[in-house]
Amino acid sequence: MLKILLLLPLLGALLIALLPSRAGRLIRRAALAVSAATLAWSLWLASAFDPTHAGAQLLESHAWNPRLGSAFSLGVDGISLPLVWLATLLAFIAVLASGAIRERVKGYYLLLLLLESAMLGVFTARDWSLFYVFWELTLLPLFFLIDRWGGAGRQRAALNFVLYTMGGSVFMLIALLMLYDAAPGHSFDMGAIREGAVLLPEATQVTLFLGLLIGFGVKMPIFPLHGWLPLAHVEAPSPVSILLSGILLKMGSYGLIRAAWMLPAAAEALQGLLMTLALVSLVYGGVLAWQQRDLKAMIAYSSISHMGVVLLGLAALNTAGLTGAVMQMVAHGLVAGALFLLVGLLYERTHTRDLADYGSLVKVMPRFAFFTILAFIAAVGMPGTAGFVAEIHALVGGFERWGAWMALLSLTVVISAAYAIRTVGRLFTGPVSARMQGLPDLTRGEFTAAAVLTAGSLAIGLYPGPMLHLIAASTLRYAQLFAA
Repeated sequence: MLKILLLLPLLGALLIALLPSRAGRLIRRAALAVSAATLAWSLWLASAFDPTHAGAQLLESHAWNPRLGSAFSLGVDGISLPLVWLATLLAFIAVLASGAIRERVKGYYLLLLLLESAMLGVFTARDWSLFYVFWELTLLPLFFLIDRWGGAGRQRAALNFVLYTMGGSVFMLIALLMLYDAAPGHSFDMGAIREGAVLLPEATQVTLFLGLLIGFGVKMPIFPLHGWLPLAHVEAPSPVSILLSGILLKMGSYGLIRAAWMLPAAAEALQGLLMTLALVSLVYGGVLAWQQRDLKAMIAYSSISHMGVVLLGLAALNTAGLTGAVMQMVAHGLVAGALFLLVGLLYERTHTRDLADYGSLVKVMPRFAFFTILAFIAAVGMPGTAGFVAEIHALVGGFERWGAWMALLSLTVVISAAYAIRTVGRLFTGPVSARMQGLPDLTRGEFTAAAVLTAGSLAIGLYPGPMLHLIAASTLRYAQLFAA
């Protein structure tokens, strides 16, 4: 079942490669059909998934290189399955939002589907060598998507992204090779590597965990490894920004959760460092987002703050904190996807992202205003949204560990509310700018895409039970590991 999930986007990319370059409309329809089929297949996985079982399910493994101990091994648990759903949903939304792409359409949609397959591979891999291959495979499509279809500074942004990620990957690869050497039978299987890793001395575990922290922290990103993020977001096409913020950042936090499970002694020894990095990222990202006039740069910096909540929940190493971390990954994916979608649609109509250029768009684009306000409410984490469920769990988990230090998390909520209110005020109040007169409102397809993402955030916020039940067994298993 999981193999088919990975093959669907690959087969779609192959189909697009065989279509004539001039058939732009046919290529777009093919990409939409393939991404919709992948989304439907990922949702159907729920029928074979038992949420009361904490371990990996839907397992399949095929020997890849027996001499090296590597295998094409796939599986999902309560932590990875929600991220698989999120990846397929946002990939479909990204394809749906790519109607403005008019040049080199064939290459664009082909790379988008290849990127989707690589992202899904990261979340389903149960072998560290396979995980690393999929991790690196995401670089190539993203580099070309930013470099060929991005803004004026696209080449610098694409190069920065690749250099930062590859630099972090070097540390991650060295750590994984050392863990492979310590594994019984020299295997890259995640379970086998953990068996050897837990027997290592604490000092060795800490060194290896720091290497993984650098590799995963760059992608997450956490302060001070975030330098590539604002530039990449600003210059990337808006549909690519949806995937970049909604999914690529989650790959880093997902890898860090797996690293903590693999090296529990190191995770406990470095709790204080992780908490400090989380709180710094929370405040730093929020303050910088508050100062931005460029809409995409503001959302990019706010992502640093939101991912700080994920790191804080992970650092708590208890059930509430880990639940908050996983919920925040899903919540931020939906919110960031909606915001980048809406900002991208606005930029296509106005060719500006400067807040000062707007005013009273609610009179010109009422449907756009409705969904944008809902998205900013969700970004703040107001009650009734998925962000609130995530942040309250992270807050409780953090308070159990560190007490009053969690007041800083409350401060970042205030900062988030400040820049959200400022942005809504600039966009939708005051006189209507002359250049904004007559702007078309959301089309039917754009309306559907925005409605799906905001409805997802509200559904989880108002009725979080099913999602919490889905992840409960896996997060409890992790928390019990550290409680012992």
